[in-house]
Parts: sequence; structure tokens; C-alpha cells
Amino acid sequence: MMVGYVAYLVLALVVVMFLSAAIRILREYERGVIFTLGRFTGVKGPGLIILVPFIQQMVRVDLRVVVQDVPPQDVISRDNVSVKVNAVLYFRIVDAERAIIQVEDFMAATNQLAQTTLRSVLGKHELDEMLAERDKLNNDIQEILDQRTDAWGIKVSNVEIKHVDLNESMVRAIAKQAEAERLRRAKVINADGEQQAAAKLVEAGRMLAAEPQAMQLRYFEALHDIAGERSSTVVFPLPVDLLSQFLKQQGEAK
Repeated sequence: MMVGYVAYLVLALVVVMFLSAAIRILREYERGVIFTLGRFTGVKGPGLIILVPFIQQMVRVDLRVVVQDVPPQDVISRDNVSVKVNAVLYFRIVDAERAIIQVEDFMAATNQLAQTTLRSVLGKHELDEMLAERDKLNNDIQEILDQRTDAWGIKVSNVEIKHVDLNESMVRAIAKQAEAERLRRAKVINADGEQQAAAKLVEAGRMLAAEPQAMQLRYFEALHDIAGERSSTVVFPLPVDLLSQFLKQQGEAK
């Protein structure tokens, strides 16, 4: 009797061990790459998966988007400026078979490829392009990575450059360059204003010369403006035409 209970207990343990080794449950975002006696026999999931113990093995693959930080890379731009650049990589597995069979560690391989691609792409551009055209550089890096990782069953969806760090001396040089650019723009704007004012003055002079009474009225207006100012110094404008008439009369008297 006791032997019978022990036999049933052993049989139950064997059944439990067999079921635990045979039954696998995969979530919606998981796939199982099945190997039978070491040979690839298919991709299964999600849901309930039945395996033959000791004959079949399964490797789980997560199909969700992976966010991976690319470590800071020392980059020398095309205009010989040394910078440190880091980025964020977004990718996911679209073919579980190739991700497991074609590459040993797709996470490490993708990260290393992202580092080398980041250095090679940014090294072809100048510093101003790195700072002003990040969207274009992100798209270029993403396209290159997507093409190279396609053989591994990986889809690179996005690459974002996070920081472009400069040393202190280069920051000061860029600040001086920006200040010089602002001064140049200020001088150009001032020169444009002088040119427009001169054109308006020439136009006003032509209009006043056509009507002598207008010049006289302008003269009276200037006197009114001077009289309105409370100052110890009074500047009295004297027309040149009046002086010429006075000098002419003095010459005739002599």
C-alpha cells in the first residue's frame, strides 16, 4: 500500500516537472524563437506554447521599443573643433528570428554601431551645422543605422542628439563671434538708417526749394522750437541768404 502511494507521488512529480518544462506563456509583446535539437523550427507566440522537454528550447524576444543611451563620443568637426556628443537611440525588433540567429547580442551590437555612426556622421559637418541643423543630422544617423541593422531584424525608429558639449575656450570664442556678429548687424542697420534719412532729406530739400515761403515757415518753426527750450544757451539760426543780402548791401555802400 505504501509503495503504491510513493509510486503515485513520483508519477505526479514527473507529470508536474514535465508540464513545467513543456508549457510556456508568452505575453502580447513577446515572441519565442524555437530550436529543435539545435535547429531553428519557427517563431511562436503570444499565448500558450507547448514544448517538448529536452528536445526543444525557446528564446524569448521582447518586441517593445528599446530606449538606449549612446555614451558621449569625442568628435572632431570638419572645421577642427573638438566636441563631446551623446545621443538617445530608439529601436525595436521586427524579426525575432534574425535578431537571435544573425547576431550574438543585438543590444550591444546596435549600441556599438550607433557610437561609430555618430562619430562618422558628425565628423563630416562643421560646428555651426551641429548646433543649428540637429534635425537633419538626426535623420541622417537614423537612416544609416536603419539600413545597417536591417539584416539583424531591427528597426531604428529615431535618433536624438542630446548634448553638444564644448570646452571653455571654445565657448568664449563663440561668444566673441556672436558679439562681433551683433555689432556688424547694428552697424549695417545704422548705415541703412542714415541712407534712408539722407534720401528723405534730399527729397525734403527739393520740396522746400520749390516754394520759398515754405523755407520761411520752416525757419519760424525752428525759432519756435528753440524758444520753447529752457536753456542758458540760445542758438539762433541765421539764413545764409540773409547774410549774402547784407554783405551785398555793404559792398554797394562802399
